[in-house]
Amino acid sequence: MYLSMVVPCFNEEHGVQRLYDALVEALAGEVRDYEVILVDDGSTDRTLCEARRLSEHDPRFRYVSLSRNFGKESAVLCGLRHARGNRVALLDADLQHPPRLLPRMLVLLDTGYDQVVARRSRSGDTAWRTALSRTYYRLARRWLDVSLRDGAGDFRVLSRRAVDALLSLPEHHRFSKGLFAWIGFDTGYVTYRNVPRQTGESRWRLSALVDHGIDGLVSFNDAPLRPALVLGLLTTGLGCVAGAVVRGRNRWAAGLFGLGGVQVFLLGVLGEYVGRACAEARRRPHYVVKESSPVPGPPRAVEQRLRAAELVS
Repeated sequence: MYLSMVVPCFNEEHGVQRLYDALVEALAGEVRDYEVILVDDGSTDRTLCEARRLSEHDPRFRYVSLSRNFGKESAVLCGLRHARGNRVALLDADLQHPPRLLPRMLVLLDTGYDQVVARRSRSGDTAWRTALSRTYYRLARRWLDVSLRDGAGDFRVLSRRAVDALLSLPEHHRFSKGLFAWIGFDTGYVTYRNVPRQTGESRWRLSALVDHGIDGLVSFNDAPLRPALVLGLLTTGLGCVAGAVVRGRNRWAAGLFGLGGVQVFLLGVLGEYVGRACAEARRRPHYVVKESSPVPGPPRAVEQRLRAAELVS
């Protein structure tokens, strides 16, 4: 069975060769027919040059270069659209997703699962990052319409029907963890210890993690609108009580301060939803391809699906 591996890359010029060596070693004698799709997400270093070199050296390694940095979610979507295999793996280029786990994950997938997820431990993470992650997943389990597991990220292997289900979802703001859970299907898990980056530094700063978390909370439910309404009513009541208790001019100041805070909060919540609605209404493509390696004889059905997807995206 043919295996496609999708690897989003951003400024990984020193990691691409390491990734190549690790994948070839991990799959030797385990998987005969496979391809690796390196998606260069607008890198500013020599990542594209390294991808070209690998593609010329080994035709199993293909590349797609985007015209600018569109973000990891768009790069993953691009790779999924170009994947030709009936089994598709997603992993990062920095080797924090160990390729040695792929044979185990493929064996589990072949037992009847449509998704097999590598679930990592939190060993090696800083205390604040661990606490932030655990708090977020508690909120997600309480608020989201889908179930997210702590430590289950993008590193996974999917069946073709799971990939086709993902590609059928048209939304612009894509939160992959939620989309993987939303499509359902039977899911198996493989646990592994956290692996430090082999090269470079992580691009996931605190601000990026917060933005990513907000995307997840807003994209998969409208629950924040209800607490905002309740908070508005509660603060209005507190403002009335403060106005009755506080004497003099401070009475009006307390009431106005409380009501002003509620209004700003409500506008922020509504703005998140309105902004996403506007982005969906524009129907802009998720990404623009600048350059790609030749596709060696793709099946006709996959070629037609890829062409149609990129025309309507």
